[in-house]
Amino acid sequence: MSDTGIGASLKRKEDFRFLTGQGRYTDDINRPGQLYAYFVRSPHAHAKIKGVNTSEAAKSPGVRAVFTGADMAADNVGSLPCGWVVTDRHGEPHKAPPHFPLARDKTRYVGDHVAVVIAETYAQAKEAGELVEVDYEELPAAAGLRTALDSGAPQVHDEAPGNLCYDWVLGDEAEADAAFAKAAHITKVDLVNNRLIPNAMEPRAAIGEYDGGTDSYTLYSTSQNPHLLKLILCAFVLGLSENKLRVIAPDVGGGFGSKIFCYAEETVCTWAAKKVRAPVKWTGDRSEAFTSDAHGRDHITHAQLAMDENGKFLGMKVETTANMGAYLSSFATSIPTYLYATLLAGQYTTPVIYVNVKSAFTNTAPVDAYRGAGRPEATYVVERLVEVAAREMNLDPAEIRRRNFIKPDQFPYQTPVALQYDIGDYDASMTKALEMIDYDGFPARKAASEAKGKLRGIGFSAYIEACGIAPSAVVGSLGAGVGLWESAQVRFNATGTVSVFTGAHSHGQGHETTFSQLVADTLGLPVENVEVIHGDTGSIPMGMGTYGSRSLAVGGSAIAKACDKIIEKSKKIAAHLMEASVDDVEFDKGTFRVKGTDKEKSIAEIAFTAYVPHNYPEDLEPGLDETAFYDPLNFTYPSGVHIAEVEIDPTTGVTEIVDWVAVDDFGNVINPMVVEGQVHGGIAQGIGQALLENAVYDGDSGQLLTGSYMDYCMPRADDLPSFRVGMTRTACTHNPLGVKGCGEAGAIAAPAATINAITNALGILSMDMPATPEKVWRLANQHAQAAE
Repeated sequence: MSDTGIGASLKRKEDFRFLTGQGRYTDDINRPGQLYAYFVRSPHAHAKIKGVNTSEAAKSPGVRAVFTGADMAADNVGSLPCGWVVTDRHGEPHKAPPHFPLARDKTRYVGDHVAVVIAETYAQAKEAGELVEVDYEELPAAAGLRTALDSGAPQVHDEAPGNLCYDWVLGDEAEADAAFAKAAHITKVDLVNNRLIPNAMEPRAAIGEYDGGTDSYTLYSTSQNPHLLKLILCAFVLGLSENKLRVIAPDVGGGFGSKIFCYAEETVCTWAAKKVRAPVKWTGDRSEAFTSDAHGRDHITHAQLAMDENGKFLGMKVETTANMGAYLSSFATSIPTYLYATLLAGQYTTPVIYVNVKSAFTNTAPVDAYRGAGRPEATYVVERLVEVAAREMNLDPAEIRRRNFIKPDQFPYQTPVALQYDIGDYDASMTKALEMIDYDGFPARKAASEAKGKLRGIGFSAYIEACGIAPSAVVGSLGAGVGLWESAQVRFNATGTVSVFTGAHSHGQGHETTFSQLVADTLGLPVENVEVIHGDTGSIPMGMGTYGSRSLAVGGSAIAKACDKIIEKSKKIAAHLMEASVDDVEFDKGTFRVKGTDKEKSIAEIAFTAYVPHNYPEDLEPGLDETAFYDPLNFTYPSGVHIAEVEIDPTTGVTEIVDWVAVDDFGNVINPMVVEGQVHGGIAQGIGQALLENAVYDGDSGQLLTGSYMDYCMPRADDLPSFRVGMTRTACTHNPLGVKGCGEAGAIAAPAATINAITNALGILSMDMPATPEKVWRLANQHAQAAE
């Protein structure tokens, strides 16, 4: 291994740009003659629009236009589509009410888009927006998930009677009932997976631009998925030819899933640019982000686990109600079904699992993928259930997990919930985690805490996730509207440098470094000779973006395949130059050699010759530029064991995480430092959900009560410990790199580990996230009073 190649902890190439303030984000871009958009948003969760008077706003200084839903309807602008069809238990597709970029008849959540004002400055647009008169007839709101499906609840959409989007099942209920009938013990839990609001450093932004000379558009966007955004806008919403829209997603300051989707603002800015014959720019402020970015999680679950007398799992039954919000976002329907229910086997040999998911429309912001997307919710159900089962059966929480782990010799392992895991060694991760946390020393540490009036607890989370989101054949059979392959182009330049064009998109993950290491190591180049280009549909081959920890497993595999093509082509050129047979040419670390001779050519010499083909034979094509597509046969299955140790002050309710051990199996690793950084970020995000973050709507009015950082508490550095990260390794069996994906692991594992540790410390079985000091204080004192 070199100090820059695969396996090296190379510092990130892109960090100089970001840390010196030289990143180029969407808001840094300004186009000649640019105008600014301000969106008039609904102050009501549910209201009929009886009329919109824009006359005073239109006359305001600097205003060029004011548009409403009627204007977009007149231009036949379509509805924002949901890209994943879920078929319910009766064989019917999910209910899909229209979601127009500007509301046409009703507003259905606080922050819903009613009109857009376009002016010469943002201040002028915002001031004029105050003059738009909307005649609302306020309606009762269905704001609470617990009551949204009740008979008599306010109706969000006429197209979805009873607010039911779908009633979906997976597994055999009769087999599950039979397993429960022979159980020695049944554990039951009721769980809330709290709603979260994404808070990327960079708010969403968009600039729409129209070129009358070519009748074409350019959209600058903070998108994680520029090609898919282009596809949706062209094929489903604006009715454009795909060659007439270019989407550019430059540096993007974080996404966490919330920037995968097609939003109203991008649509309106693109459409309006032609109407006003000028570029139209919108940059969301933090308040808009709270109300109109797609939210995450928001499940209510009742789960049961049946066991024999030794704690061996016999069956699981899960009933979940999931919130869709007011409209279906791009992938909303797939999150509580195919990305959630299929992970309920966890790391265990539970032979029978039955799941019923009902999803509901409510008068709240749309809910879609958020870091982990369904898999944190699944892990939370499984690992809370297992933890409670261990305590009820008086079994060690590590031991009950080990008794039920899938063993290494059982792979490939077909779960009862559709997925087939390819490889893993879960006991190895548990063994290493127990050693790192010094599990045997926990009783002494607990006693020391008690001596100073504190409560100490330890909590486990043995997670698994399905990553490398693809393969197209599988997701297509499950209702996905697109294929989830990935593409790459590797282009040698004449002087020996390499440009890599990838359909994956980097918004903080370090792709420019990791992909460069992969290419440099494969082709035998200095890593500084490799440049990675992404995020521009006008210059990169079509790709499917970044989410679901797919960039390296799918996008990196496409790059590896393109490099293989480069090497094969180079062998032909080398054979010609060295007057040898292609079969006699060997490649190793950037050098082509003729077997059994001292003849050799460097890959840089080959690249130069590829563009100076003065004496090439007719059948040897000039140039050294190869493209590859990669569509895997299966998901990848990263896994691991996280153990949290907490100390609670019962007089204040404050929880301190005093130690955290994460042992993950990500398969082969390109850059351990980048991986460790992503694990740290994921754990922080998961701890944020467990201890602090919670999106709350008023149950009657549907007003967002946590619409700012004054009310929505984000984790800070002093809320977190120094994480200790270890790794085990079983290489993925079905991609050429043997990689699995790491970006979401921490967020998947952390909520369950944290709550398991807190309930362990408090000596209770259940509590809901977030574990705020007030909630912990009440539980600690209730428990103390009960003990007295």
